Amino acid sequence: MARICDIMDIINAVAPFDSQLPFDNSGLLVGDGSAQVTRALLCLDITETVIQEAISIHANLIISHHPVIFEPLNSLGSREPAYLLARGGIGALCCHTNLDLSPVCGVNIALASCLGLRNVRAEDVFGAESVLFSGELAEPVEPEAFARLVKARLNAKAVRFVPGEGTVKKVFLCSGAGGDELRHAACRGADAFVTGELKHHQAIEAARTGMTCVAAGHYETEILFRDFLAAYLKKRFPGTGFLLSKAEKPAFETL
Repeated sequence: MARICDIMDIINAVAPFDSQLPFDNSGLLVGDGSAQVTRALLCLDITETVIQEAISIHANLIISHHPVIFEPLNSLGSREPAYLLARGGIGALCCHTNLDLSPVCGVNIALASCLGLRNVRAEDVFGAESVLFSGELAEPVEPEAFARLVKARLNAKAVRFVPGEGTVKKVFLCSGAGGDELRHAACRGADAFVTGELKHHQAIEAARTGMTCVAAGHYETEILFRDFLAAYLKKRFPGTGFLLSKAEKPAFETL
């Protein structure tokens, strides 16, 4: 049976925790690294609902993408996730930007795979706190067809897109709130850029560049990581159960 520290070591080998961006707070945020893990529950966000689910299935570790403690806590109420985790004896291992950057089982690798991209690679952006990957479609498609492809592959209820001036083959991507990477993608000759969220001024900028941009939802572009990371961990710790949260759902409803 694996200990939390063993699981951390395996993740660290492919998504080093010291590679996280300066603003981040990844790592073991609640719990004891020496604790043995019977079952681990994987999720995007550690919420009260997810913690209740972990308790119900007797999981004593939650592995999430978003940190359960991101900014300093000024108080700790009885319904705060960190409080509930500690009270229930459940560890919280949070893998955020270190997993965004991972070329093995990272969030953007999962997104690229889901979109059917080939020749996927991390894009180094000099002097920037950047998370940017690129890949290619097997065949070029029209902008609207590409947006529909993204929607279908991610099972998104809706996507927002800015149609570009040409067909799409070379695709750049940054899961989640990746709108700031739009300029870097455009400078590198992207036909299209996929992310979770785009602000209004970024959509205007996308139209100016002539590049197709698709905002498919923060949740939809990141939730995919769970399958990749769970498969990676199951091979290395067959004696520990790694389960995907069934209780988790998007923060937003779509009318």
